Amino acid sequence: MAYFDNVKVNDKLYGLVFGAGTVSQVFEESHYKMLVTFKNGYEVPYTEEGIPGWGNFKKQTIYYKSDIDLTDVDFGPAPKVLSPKKIIKLREKKKLEIRLPSGIWADCSKCVKNYIEEMLEAENYHLFRKKPKL
Repeated sequence: MAYFDNVKVNDKLYGLVFGAGTVSQVFEESHYKMLVTFKNGYEVPYTEEGIPGWGNFKKQTIYYKSDIDLTDVDFGPAPKVLSPKKIIKLREKKKLEIRLPSGIWADCSKCVKNYIEEMLEAENYHLFRKKPKL
């Protein structure tokens, strides 16, 4: 039994990428189980395991709002604003993180390249940081 087997229209969800959202459509005979509309206007299809049709994600990125615990998730600001050259250098070394619309920091290799390029072109350098050492 998959996590979203019993999902219904208007269920409140929380996506790690786009934040709070609501189920706007449910599909019974499709690869995707539901279409979620987020507060920022994005609409993303998800499988019944919670895997999005956006980006290179292979794990669940959306949960019922009542089920998710965000106490261990990093929402902190970037320690300093990086220069465009530093961002490109860190990206090539796979040591770059980007702040998603939900406020969570994620590895840039998991994001769609267009999203990263749009943030760079818009000079949103504050949305990038070097991966913290563990």
